[in-house]
Amino acid sequence: MTALSLLFMAVSFALITAESSVYFREQFEDGDTWRSRWVESKHKSDYGKFVLSAGKFYGDAEKDKGLQTSQDAHFYALSSRFADFSNKDQPFVIQFTVKHEQSIDCGGGYIKLFPSDLKQEDMHGDSTYNIMFGPDICGPGTKKVHVIFNYKGKNHLINKDIRCKDDEYTHLYTLIVNPDNTYEVKIDNKKVESGSLEEDWDFLPPKKIKDPEAKKPEDWDEKEKIDDPDDKKPEDWDKPENIPDPDAKKPDDWDDEMDGEWEPPMVTNPEYKGEWKPRQIDNPAYKGKWVHPEIDNPEYTADTEIYKYDSIGVIGLDLWQVKSGTIFDNFLITNDPKLAEEVGNETWGATKDAEKKMKESQEEEERKKREEEDKTRKEEISTGTCDWGTMQRTGLMLDIPFCCVSDDSGRIFFFFFVLFHYYKPIYRLTFFIIFICMMSGKAPSIFIQAGLKGANIV
Repeated sequence: MTALSLLFMAVSFALITAESSVYFREQFEDGDTWRSRWVESKHKSDYGKFVLSAGKFYGDAEKDKGLQTSQDAHFYALSSRFADFSNKDQPFVIQFTVKHEQSIDCGGGYIKLFPSDLKQEDMHGDSTYNIMFGPDICGPGTKKVHVIFNYKGKNHLINKDIRCKDDEYTHLYTLIVNPDNTYEVKIDNKKVESGSLEEDWDFLPPKKIKDPEAKKPEDWDEKEKIDDPDDKKPEDWDKPENIPDPDAKKPDDWDDEMDGEWEPPMVTNPEYKGEWKPRQIDNPAYKGKWVHPEIDNPEYTADTEIYKYDSIGVIGLDLWQVKSGTIFDNFLITNDPKLAEEVGNETWGATKDAEKKMKESQEEEERKKREEEDKTRKEEISTGTCDWGTMQRTGLMLDIPFCCVSDDSGRIFFFFFVLFHYYKPIYRLTFFIIFICMMSGKAPSIFIQAGLKGANIV
């Protein structure tokens, strides 16, 4: 083996080794020790608190523990520092998992990467960051994956719409930024978007602009078709659209003096042909659609390092949530996309099926419980059983006057008190009818059940 071959192998090995760097990894496997690595911002005094939890359902009770938002309608601001680095001349990967087990209605599930000079205890929504990445949900209109880059002091949003997952399960989000100014977004280790940084963000002015000196010539004809000058309207073309009904007869009892002059009703003219239009022919002067010529944009300057950040040293959760319960876990920052994929399969991939199975099992148990409660409730209604706990649990407070008050005047008083105190207007008419029937002794149990069903109670 020649010295040149040995040198080539040594250089190749060094490059491969350099491509496998992990700058940050957090899986919360050491209990509450995470608090020593993460810093709560003190910029505001009422930030929401994160707790360590695997949630109500999970694939592994320990491995699935992550940072969970715990207070509704709060801002959250938490960050962790790692060794400062630059992604110059190398790929850059951000990866983490998010679980919205609370059926989130409005709130962020994204992370931010900051330069190393961030003062963590003063981190807030306006703190300068390098990259913001991850899901954001607010109502039915906003269910997107944010990919925002700070370029020359300005935050730039992606021009594409990347839809995020909006169910209650854990999902893996990955962003890969390459030194050739390309990117890739993955969800659950599957590519959902990719492309060019320059084309999919407005970092730079456009390469081409419309020539301000160019104008469409006045004789430029854009009409593809024209009227045939040799086509003439037929002489018998014009016919009225409606004509008197030729079959109509003047009624025998019609009195011209009393009823006025009789006129037959109008009917559609079968010979009516509508508005005449000459046939269309190809326009011999047609030149096509005029296209405004473009010129090089004098303000455009290419940048081969759009992707690059000189300092990356802090990862942060800076977000707002209306309904808390989101769990963040399995944070990874590396320069090795292949490693990130493997880590994703070893973490999220290893527990996702068991998590889903546990959730489905819980839902089945809840379904059975609801069915049993419904059955019990219907039996109590049909038999007239008076049970305070059942009434409180099911909301059938209307039964109180009939079960617990003996005289009619007392029943009437309690009826109207409960009716207007506990129930919405939409229910009151149904209950009033039931009440009248019950007071008159003409309300069999099946009628009462039907009335309650109409009010969405049974």
